[in-house]
Formats: sequence, structure tokens, C-alpha cells
Amino acid sequence: MKKLSFYLLVFFFVLTNMSIAQNVDSLLNQGLIKFQEQDYNGAIKEYTKALSIEQDNINALLQRSFVFNVNGDYNKAIRDLTRVIELEPNFVSAYISRGSIYNKLKDYNSALTDLNKAILLDPKNQDAYNNRGWTKKFSGDLKGACKDWKKSKKMGNSEAKIILKNNHCK
Repeated sequence: MKKLSFYLLVFFFVLTNMSIAQNVDSLLNQGLIKFQEQDYNGAIKEYTKALSIEQDNINALLQRSFVFNVNGDYNKAIRDLTRVIELEPNFVSAYISRGSIYNKLKDYNSALTDLNKAILLDPKNQDAYNNRGWTKKFSGDLKGACKDWKKSKKMGNSEAKIILKNNHCK
């Protein structure tokens, strides 16, 4: 009888967790639909609902940070990306995204810190070099910016070729 009770308990636990996961996935999908419809506030609400069920859901945090960024709510986007980095300290894209948002806020020191970390984690990441190039340019280091864009171009980034030409890098 004890064994049967244990198995029933495990069954209900698994069933409950499956239901929660399906609900979170449904909310993430609804958020994506709202985003595609350009209902940014609606998308944020769906992602926030998902996070109320599973507070450390990386997909919900990433998607909500993206919508916050598009919506111009940079501090909230940074907050969500910071949480992603706390949960996944080696998540290169989170550092790149947060660094590019710091650029928008003209917080170039924080942007450089994040982009340097991204490059440390993934030395062949072209986006990290491109973004760090912009950070250097915005902070007055065109020579350093050109160096990063050249490195990105050398890795095969076709966008870097245009950036180099437009910024008169030699």
C-alpha cells in the first residue's frame, strides 16, 4: 500500500509539473504572437505571467527583455538580462544584448565590461566584436573600434566591411 501511495504521489507530481510547463510554453507562445502583432504591452504581460509561474524561466526573461528593449524600457531590459546572466553566467548573447543596451544609455564602461566578457567566453563571436567596436567609437576610441571591426571582418562578418568603410577605418 505504501508503494502504491508513493507511485501515485510521483505520478501527480509529474503530471502537475507537465501541466505547469505546458502553461508556461503557452504563455511564451502568446507573448510571441502579441509581439508579432506589435502589442508590446500585451507581450510583456504574457511573459510576466509565465515568470509568475516559473520565475527563473530563461526564455521568458530573454523574450521580455527583448520587448522591453524594443519598447525603450532599457532599465527593465537590463534587469531581465542581469537575471539571465545570474542563472547562466556563460550565456554570451545575454552579455552582448546587455552591452548594446548599455550603449543606448551611454554607459560605455558597463557596455565594455559586458562585451569584453562575451569575447572572453567566445573569442570568435563576430557580434561581440562589432558591438564592442561601436562602444569604443561612441566613447571616443575610433582606432580601437576599427581594430574590433577589422577582427570581425576577418572572421567573415560582411556587415563589418560596410562599417569599416563608413567609419573611414584604414
